[in-house]
Amino acid sequence: MFHSTSLVHPEAQIDPSVEIGPWCTVGPNVKIGRGTKLISHVVLDGWTELGEDNTVFPFSVLGAIPQDLKYKGEPTRLVIGNKNTIRESVTLNLGTVGGGGVTKIGDHCLIMAYTHLGHDCIVGNHCIIANYGGLAGHVILEDYVTIGGMTGISQFVRIGTHSYIGGASGLERDVPPYAIAFGSRPTQIKGTNIVGLRRRGYTADKIQKINEAMKLWCRPDIQKEQCLLEIESQYGECAEIKNMIAFIRGSEVGVVR
Repeated sequence: MFHSTSLVHPEAQIDPSVEIGPWCTVGPNVKIGRGTKLISHVVLDGWTELGEDNTVFPFSVLGAIPQDLKYKGEPTRLVIGNKNTIRESVTLNLGTVGGGGVTKIGDHCLIMAYTHLGHDCIVGNHCIIANYGGLAGHVILEDYVTIGGMTGISQFVRIGTHSYIGGASGLERDVPPYAIAFGSRPTQIKGTNIVGLRRRGYTADKIQKINEAMKLWCRPDIQKEQCLLEIESQYGECAEIKNMIAFIRGSEVGVVR
């Protein structure tokens, strides 16, 4: 299952079912799970773990050293889950000691061409990052996040679950769960990701509550804590609203409104 032109280190741990196409390079500390395919011209380096049933397209480089001058060759990791599609020329770097030591991607994600994930990024399950997405170090995407093309995300920014970020945005603050946001410096919330929530089986009643809570959060005439208290008083029994409030209160870089 290995093409004769590929260079696969004998110490790499590779399931027998893995397909490695032409002109790939696999380093000694790499692990590849069952059913994964490297189409061609893929580089897997560093302490990289690639799970089951992933497909990696040509010219992607996974597990290269972090683009961080503090990195001194420590055995930090890149961990990728199952059933992900990683398209052409994607770069995913190892973690750093100071950032927790691991860059991580969950399951069922689509990472489109020319996307870069910096060191210590954490990407959840069912996320989509469109072409030319750029995530600086320490960025967190929760589950079911969609990032539009040519979007840049600054260090330590978090994007909440079920959020949709429009293309060509530039994010310097956190985006709360269930939001639609776009724009660059500042990014602004434009509403609730109603279409995404419907597609994922949320009831009309729950979507309405989330939407009303989002409208309250976006009111410019009410201060942050007053907004949160109002949201709690009206919709605090809803688990999704509790999640939204906890996300906002846990922010260290501020939350867009």
